[in-house]
Amino acid sequence: MLLGKRFEPFVERRPLCVLARGILERMFDPGRLDELFARTAQAGYTKKLHFSTLISLMGDVVLGVQPSVHAAFQAWEEGSVGVSLTALYHKLDRVEPVVSAALVRDAAAQTAPVIDALRARLEPWLPGYRCRILDGNHLSATEHRIEELRTTWDAPLPGKVLVVLNQERMLAEEVFLTEDGHAQERSLLDATLTAVRADDVWIADRNFCTLKFLFGIARRLGFFVIRQHGTVKGTLVGRRRRIGRGPTGVVYEQALRLIDPETGQASNFRRVTVELDQPTRDGDREIHVLTNLPKKDASGVEVAELYHKRWTIETVFQEITATLQCEITTLGYPKAALFAFCLALVAYNAVSLLKASLRAIHGAATVTKILSGYYLALEIRGTYDGMMIAIPEKHWQIFRTLTRKEFVAVLKDLAGHVRLARYRKHPRGPKKPPPKKASYTNGGHVSTYRLLNVYK
Repeated sequence: MLLGKRFEPFVERRPLCVLARGILERMFDPGRLDELFARTAQAGYTKKLHFSTLISLMGDVVLGVQPSVHAAFQAWEEGSVGVSLTALYHKLDRVEPVVSAALVRDAAAQTAPVIDALRARLEPWLPGYRCRILDGNHLSATEHRIEELRTTWDAPLPGKVLVVLNQERMLAEEVFLTEDGHAQERSLLDATLTAVRADDVWIADRNFCTLKFLFGIARRLGFFVIRQHGTVKGTLVGRRRRIGRGPTGVVYEQALRLIDPETGQASNFRRVTVELDQPTRDGDREIHVLTNLPKKDASGVEVAELYHKRWTIETVFQEITATLQCEITTLGYPKAALFAFCLALVAYNAVSLLKASLRAIHGAATVTKILSGYYLALEIRGTYDGMMIAIPEKHWQIFRTLTRKEFVAVLKDLAGHVRLARYRKHPRGPKKPPPKKASYTNGGHVSTYRLLNVYK
């Protein structure tokens, strides 16, 4: 094996941890990260604390190895960070959103060709097109640690993000950020349009349905499958036709004429309507999905299925929230909070490469069905510290020097040692309706012992 004898005990007993750490070592190459900072930072500069050092320290927090920034700082050897704790927090407050976004794009660019070399892409939802799922995330309210926040009871919101997920590789390819926690997601759509490429299919909820965004995608030779927002008015053309049944209800289709707000020209798009078997959380009995996909490539039923699969990105947010510390409530400054979230997206991309390595050996169906992100993260956290003591940092640098072919071979070898049964999902059954509770009494309490005896 290319890694040498020092790695053998962990390769045999904890291959998943070696796999994860090796991927992170390659993705967090200090030289490349410092060069990325120098290339993208507009106002930031490096004096004593290198950007790569900041990422390494914050990575321990995001991965759950350390519970907080302060704990991560103290865990490093004295003087190895090079600055005081106060200076560290000031540096976090000054990481520009443009740098944080570039970090995510760099991680995707590093990871995508390796997944392709592993031949571990997922089956495309629509052959011949690149499906890209767009969704937003409001960062959770932070603690009132900043002096300016101590005069308000209101929950302080540190920012908002839009994430673009590549469906076949399951990578967060792009992220668009704003420090204004009250900003609408639509305020980031102009920036999002710059990422549209020919033959993309952008799948999104109705919050992103604006005439400017729809026509902007079409002008860039892209396609969209986006739920119609009530504010997007048009003229229905022809009659509505029933065309079949989708996963959530009966599907109809009709043409809708919309006016380009920039040119004033009219264009006909397809409006796919789904009469739902079960109403949405908002009580809607039907939904309308707009698309410019050709009928020969995607029937109305297929369009409805594509929109239904949009929930894939919700599981991404759930996974990084459940298994990574993507929203650190002690980081009140917006730039610091956005930087932490972007680091979590980088870690998610690393996990996507790890899963791709497993798919290359164990098969996509098996990995998708069995692998639990929770147990995967639990194993890494439990083994990481001891493994780093047994195998010092300098020995991990081999992952940075491997050629892509050698790196792929190592990933496959490590994946072959993983026993997936150790990380099996345990899906719960259908939820039961909660029992009725007695009326709330302020300050009331009950003896658990006596209550159990009543039910016996």
